[in-house]
Amino acid sequence: MREETRDGAARGEAREGAVRGEARGGAAARTGAGPDAYAELAAVGPYGVRPGHALITMVEPHPGHEYAYNRWYEDDHYYAGAMAMPWMFAGRRWVATRDLQALRRPEKSAIARPVTAGCYLSTYWVTEGRYDEHMKWTVAINKRLNRDARVYRDRTHVFTAFQDHETTVYRDGAAGPRDVHALDHPYRGLVLQVIDAEDRAARAELLERLAARELPRRLAGSPAAMVTVFRPTPLPGDRMTYVKQVEGVDTRLTLLWFLECDPRDCWEGHFAGLDETAGEWGGRVELLAPFIPTVPGTDRYVDELR
Repeated sequence: MREETRDGAARGEAREGAVRGEARGGAAARTGAGPDAYAELAAVGPYGVRPGHALITMVEPHPGHEYAYNRWYEDDHYYAGAMAMPWMFAGRRWVATRDLQALRRPEKSAIARPVTAGCYLSTYWVTEGRYDEHMKWTVAINKRLNRDARVYRDRTHVFTAFQDHETTVYRDGAAGPRDVHALDHPYRGLVLQVIDAEDRAARAELLERLAARELPRRLAGSPAAMVTVFRPTPLPGDRMTYVKQVEGVDTRLTLLWFLECDPRDCWEGHFAGLDETAGEWGGRVELLAPFIPTVPGTDRYVDELR
């Protein structure tokens, strides 16, 4: 019996050793990419800190799955499916409780049907010039997560797109946090605004007008410290099938307003009616939605979603 125990222990140690070997480089050896490949990759290509690209994803957990979805996303997917990936250097999750959902406009949205759909929003920055490399990794890792049953099925992607950064407009000029800090700075709220133009040329005119006149005017004296402006890019053909292809690639702009106050405290004075004002700018607002930050590692606000 003692001999069998020792044999079993030896076999267990051998298995653990094999696992440790796999972790140290077994997988890399099988693919022909040893640890030295990482040193080579780090030595070339862009490595600035500008948020040249973003992943902006608004998701609706299915009724009855709110707690399970929140725990899966915070405990696993936020890291394995996002922050652990190369060139994704900042991230933050946001939530829209019932009362925040009620503030959304327009009532008939081309993005969220109904307009209250999508109670969780995740925003991530990707290093400028590293979009292609990051996309190769994200498609591959999400296929692996799916294969390993680490993808939560009971959810709907309402608005999910990788986006290219166009401009950032600041309320206080050179003072205060920059856009690179936006997802780490303790902003108390965020407003997601999606505007559609008639065509590509109209979008270019809209962007110029927003950056030069409209956004600086709206920011002056407001609780919004900055607005980042992005345009969506098409998802690759080998994306996960549960994420639909991006709409409005040639016509759409996505704005993120970073707030120093709870959006409920400033909505009437600064954001109510903004969906109608955009018509004067030469665009059509398809979504205007306020959020507050989640509290990582907790289920705070989950009981306020419905």
